[in-house]
Amino acid sequence: MSEQLPGGGVALSPDEIEALPARWSSCWTPDEVARRLAGIGTPWYVAAGWALDLFRGERTRPHGDIEIAIPAASFPEVRRRFPGHVFDAAGSGRIWQDPTPEALAAVHQTWLRDPATGNYLLDVFREPHDGDTWIFRRDPSIRLPYRDIVLRTRSGVPYLTPELVLLFKAKHVRPKDQADFVSTAPRLTPAQRTTLATLLARVHPGHPWTSQL
Repeated sequence: MSEQLPGGGVALSPDEIEALPARWSSCWTPDEVARRLAGIGTPWYVAAGWALDLFRGERTRPHGDIEIAIPAASFPEVRRRFPGHVFDAAGSGRIWQDPTPEALAAVHQTWLRDPATGNYLLDVFREPHDGDTWIFRRDPSIRLPYRDIVLRTRSGVPYLTPELVLLFKAKHVRPKDQADFVSTAPRLTPAQRTTLATLLARVHPGHPWTSQL
């Protein structure tokens, strides 16, 4: 994604930012997203906190929204799955309705909006990739085949492997991120723990989670 934001878009006011949780209150569940994307040709997966709950097999905390990730080039295919809805590009406290290619290139988040209510239902991350190879957007040298990073629940919902979810969460370590690490790390396989420790040392040298793996 581009590091420079394009013109246009609307900066959210403090009141609008405060109102966002209410606008996300009717967002879909992973099962609902999977139903709507059934049969789609592009790889996709549930990301962030919901992915960890799918890995753990239970809902461990409230989720204010739901995020999935797709290869950036596949966004038109995903967009066609939601006629009657619109996508807003979002980033750095701004919203671009009916975003231009420049706006889409500048941010990675795309919020699916119900135009009848103004509520948001799904956050689609458009991730860098090279064909079938996933690229970590914070360090493009980290590249893995999609087949190696996507797990599935018993009902078939795809989700990002937990060590990569935690790698994303390691940047900010908000209270919910720390709680997610504490509840997930003991359930990682030895190989997953080794992978997370190796990637943390590479992306976040000296990160406090490393000593706990």
